[in-house]
Parts: sequence; C-alpha cells; structure tokens
Amino acid sequence: MSSRGYKAWLHYEGQLSNKGLAKWADCFRSIICIPGERGGVLNTAIGELASGIEALTGNKPEVTDAASAVDRKRCIAAGIIGAMPLDGLAISLAEAEQLPDEGFIIRTIDNGDLCSIAIAGRSERGLMYGVFHFLRLLQTEGIGENGFNVVEQPAFRLRMLNQWDNMDGSVERGYAGRSIFYRNYELLARSPRIKDYARLLASVGINGIAINNVNVHRQETKLITERYLPDVARVADTFRAYGIRLYLSVNFAGPLELGELDTADPLDPRVQAWWKERANEVYSYVPDFGGFLVKADSENRPGPFTYGRDHADGANMLADALAPYGGIVLWRCFVYNCQQDWRDRSTDRAKAAYDHFRPLDGRFRDNVILQIKNGPMDFQVREPVSPLFGAMPNTNHMMEFQVTQEYTGQQRHVCFLVPQWKEVLDFDTRLKGEGTRVKDLAAGKVHPYTHCGVTAVSNIGDDDNWTGHHLAQSNLYGYGRLMWNPDLEAEAIAEEWTRQTFGGDAAVVETITGWLMESWGTYESYTAPLGVGWMVTPHYHYGPDVDGYEYSKWGTYHFADWKGIGVDRTQATGTGYTAQYEAENARVYENLATCPDELLLFFHHVPYIHKLHSGKTVIQHIYDTHFEGVQRVEAQLASWLSLEGKIDEERFRHVTGRAKEQLENAKLWRDVINTYFYRKSGISDEQGRTIY
Repeated sequence: MSSRGYKAWLHYEGQLSNKGLAKWADCFRSIICIPGERGGVLNTAIGELASGIEALTGNKPEVTDAASAVDRKRCIAAGIIGAMPLDGLAISLAEAEQLPDEGFIIRTIDNGDLCSIAIAGRSERGLMYGVFHFLRLLQTEGIGENGFNVVEQPAFRLRMLNQWDNMDGSVERGYAGRSIFYRNYELLARSPRIKDYARLLASVGINGIAINNVNVHRQETKLITERYLPDVARVADTFRAYGIRLYLSVNFAGPLELGELDTADPLDPRVQAWWKERANEVYSYVPDFGGFLVKADSENRPGPFTYGRDHADGANMLADALAPYGGIVLWRCFVYNCQQDWRDRSTDRAKAAYDHFRPLDGRFRDNVILQIKNGPMDFQVREPVSPLFGAMPNTNHMMEFQVTQEYTGQQRHVCFLVPQWKEVLDFDTRLKGEGTRVKDLAAGKVHPYTHCGVTAVSNIGDDDNWTGHHLAQSNLYGYGRLMWNPDLEAEAIAEEWTRQTFGGDAAVVETITGWLMESWGTYESYTAPLGVGWMVTPHYHYGPDVDGYEYSKWGTYHFADWKGIGVDRTQATGTGYTAQYEAENARVYENLATCPDELLLFFHHVPYIHKLHSGKTVIQHIYDTHFEGVQRVEAQLASWLSLEGKIDEERFRHVTGRAKEQLENAKLWRDVINTYFYRKSGISDEQGRTIY
C-alpha cells in the first residue's frame, strides 16, 4: 500500500523543512554506521535513516561502515555510544555514561569547513529512537543555524499497547476494520502490514505489544501451544527488529479450557506445573518473550475467585512460571461485580478496584505489574483519576489508557485524547505530600517499583488508513509521544503530527491543530455532562441512550429523577468512594463548594437548580453545552472545508464524510439529552431554544 493514509506520519515525501538546511546539506550524502558490524535493531535504524533521508531529499545516501572516515568528510555518523569516537562528535564520556539504555544524542558539529551530524544511541534501541526523532525534526523544525543539540530519554520504562484482536479476525472495540494479525483462526505471521505497524510504533517509542484480546476465547488459548507458537515466533521476530517485545494475553483457565486438567486452582501443584511447561515452551520459541497479560475474575472471565483464592495467588502462580526467563505478568485491575442489582445503591462499581487490590499490597511477586485503568469506571470521556494508582507502594504499577475511541466517538468523531491523558498524568495524588503526580509514579520516581510504565488499548485495524478516521491517527501518534515525554504540550504534539501527516501549509497546520485541540471538549459538551458518564447505547456504546445502563446489571447509574441528578459518592451521605483518595483530594471531592464542576455529578447528587462555580444551574449548563457542542462541530466542519485544494482529494473527501456524520450524531445527542432532562425536570431553557 502506498496511500498517504497508510503511510500515516511516516510518508516523508515533500515534508522536509528547509530551515537552515543548506549549511548541512552535504551531510545527507553519506551515512557512516559505527560499529561496522550491523544486525537486528541497529540494521533497522540505519535502514530507516537511509530511506528517510532519500524520501525527504530525493537523493540516496551512501551507507558505509568506515568509522575512520568520520573526521574526514561531511556525513551523518550513526551508532552505539561506546563504539563511537566521542571526542570527534562532541559527546563527553560522562554524558554518554549518564544516558540510560533507550536514550540518544543528536548533535551537529561545525568545524569550519567540515560539518557533520551525530546520532548516538546508548543501545541499538536508543539509536533507532534517535533516528526517528532526527527525521521528525527534519520534517517539523528543520536544522537551526547552530544545528542540533538534543539529548533525550524516555520517561517510562514500559510503553506498551494492548491489541484487542480475536483470531476470527474481529477486533473487540475496533473501529478501523478487521485485525491485521488474524484471519479465520490463523496468525498472519508473514503479513508485511505487521512490519509496517511495527515501524509506526517504533517511530513514537513503543517498546512492548500484547497481540491478542484480553478476553481470551478458546482458540486464542492455544496461542501458547505448539499449534501457534511457530507463527507467534515469526511475529515476535518482526517486532524485535524494531525494538518491540511481544506479550500474549492468556486464559487463566487455560488448563481447563484445553482439557488437560480438571482444575485451574493456582495453588494446585498440577496447575503450577502446567503453566511452567507452557512458559518453557513459549520461551523455546521466543527467547525474549515479554510475558502474560491477564484479565481474571472480571466480566465473566475465569480467575482465582472460583477456587477461593485471591488475585495475588493467581498472579504469583503465573509470575513463578515466567520468572526463570525474565518474563512479567501484567494483571489487570478492572475487576468489579457485573451482576449488580440496580435497586441496590450501596454497591458502587467505582470502588471495586481499590477494594479488591489495596488490601493485597506487598503480596505480589516482583515480576507482577498491576495494570490500572486511568479512571475507576471504564474509559469515560470524563472521570476522576483512579485512587488505586500509587496507593500500593509495595506493588508494581502501570497505567492503562484507551487509544481506541470506545466511549469517545468510535473514530467517527474527532476526539484528540492527549489533553485527557495529560490531565491524568499531571494529577497530584498527594500520596507522599504535594507534588506526587501520576506521571512520577508511573516512572518509578516515587515508589521503588521493579517494573512500571504505561499501556493502552490500540485503535488500529486493516483499514487503509489504519484508524478508520484519518485524524484518529493523531491519538496513536500522540500516545507514543506523550509516553516518551509526558511533559510535552498537547498542542505541540498535535502540531507535530499535523505537519508530518498533512504538510507544513500554515492554514492546514492551524486548522487541523485547532480542531484537534478543541475536539475533546467539544465531544464532552454534547454527550454526558459534568462527569456523570455513560448515557450510551448499551453494548455498542455509540450514540445517546440516557437510561441505557440505568437499570442494568453493570452498575453504572446517574439516578436522574424530577428533582436532580448524579451519584452521591461522599463519605457523609453516599457510597464512601471519596475516602479512597488521600485526605486533601478527598476533601475537595467531598465538598460541594470545592468539587470541580466537570466532576460534580460523578461525586454528588444535586438538584437541577444547583448553581455551578460557573454561575449557571446544572440544567442550564446541560442545555447550553449541548447546543454549543453542535455549533462547535459545525464550525470545525466549516474550517475543514476551507482547506479544499490544500489536502489530497482522498483524505479530504474521507474526513469530510466523517465530519458530516459527527455533526448529525452531535445533533442527535443534543436533542436526546436536552429533551430527556427537560421532561425529567420540567425546567425550560432560559434562551427558549427548541427542545422536543
């Protein structure tokens, strides 16, 4: 495939920024690889550098291994620190030794008539990340008068994606076509598309991937058997070349599912032996296999509860099987009662993860990581940060986000999620006093975690443009960039992606960047208000249905009646959820006077005439935001249409179609939500607009 959409932000052609290039142009004619012996990720990095420069400049560079030539010719010197002549490249030994394994240095050296560029990685992975960043800088900034002086390293050790792909070729919560990994219960191990996906991920610093759905069905259970392991190994080879380690989701009841044992009790020696055999077999095919991702005792998935055991018992059994090989267990904390009685107001799904896991702190093996969703519910457009994150100082943590837009428009609506993720990462948990932010916890700076980091549910499928909506690529790109450096500004990431993907035309950059930056707030404005969440069509999760989950077993309610709306989660009169936060945050959420407006209905049940900090009543806020949300979508569509002729026809036509669908769906949300609350409350819109 060669379309612009397929190449995403790596198409390069015509994307070179010419700022300052003339001074360094001769360097692009020659690439010197140090050391001379190339293979694996190093070979990938040099290949990406050469092909990227050729695409950007139109000239194919000469690639040599003659390290001695670095000080005699203009060139790009690329290699591993420790094998490079550091003095000639203006890199000090102390600077080199302080750089962590995946870090890199990009430096331009101007010795009068002789100019050269160095890209030096602490490891092969570091070099590859440096190469992709160098190409990114050429596309977005050019080379300044004084060249480059870049030193970077990733903030998080693990930067993963979870594919929710099934072996029949479907993708759970997939909005971009079918799986690129599976078809008709076979693994597409030789598909060139998997390599192209690995390129995209490596270019933004992803270093781990689980390639099957956490809801492991019968056939997927066999991925850790000889039936599929040869193909799993081929896929691992593809990702390994780009520095990405392979993981698999496993079925906790695997011994039972495959008919090899009559139990999956984690304390049964036969079960323990079974998993050790499986681990040994997996590592015989994939020596650098990352480990197992597990969803257990959640939404009808099997787990240790069946046998009267707890999560530590289950996770530790798998961890012991993987430990001899350096493997890890990623144990999801998305555990709650999904058979609730809607009449029972004492049970609160938001409390479940904390209640299940907090008492187990200190009982998990060192190679277990608890995978905690960013909020206590389920990837809503707005919810508070999970109080479990950081609350277990003796247990490894990783944050879980959702790149796929399950509850945020399903890649039919534009909803750039980087601003949301930044809010989560910047949240101050107060766990060790002021300034204990989520991003520092995830980076292992607060508690001495052996393993930590961030993961997310992927948003790709076999659509030509990968993500269903061309602009939804920005979420995949933005996730990788933010997980590399959570201090990057959301707008800078949006502009960076836009320039690489659509070019540097000022009107194009301004319009698309602006649309992305407004999109999360726009989507929130015409959907569920003030943190109450849900209100979506059950199971499908697209489009409005205010009472869709109100009387269901899933435990997600808004409790709207004729007097008011919201869930009372206070300690004083509600479910007590606020007590799971540190005292300072608990006080903020507990008190109506201090609770943020955007989370009001998550924490409190209030009358429709309750006044927000904005000065508006709750009911008027609902009316206003839903009318304003549609107006914003109309304005965004108009801005996009003004770019006709500046965007290639295929992408322009596609995005236009999606934007028109978004507008119609936003109108439906507006009318359903406003009508519902007008009929509930009997309170008219102050502005007299049409409500049905």
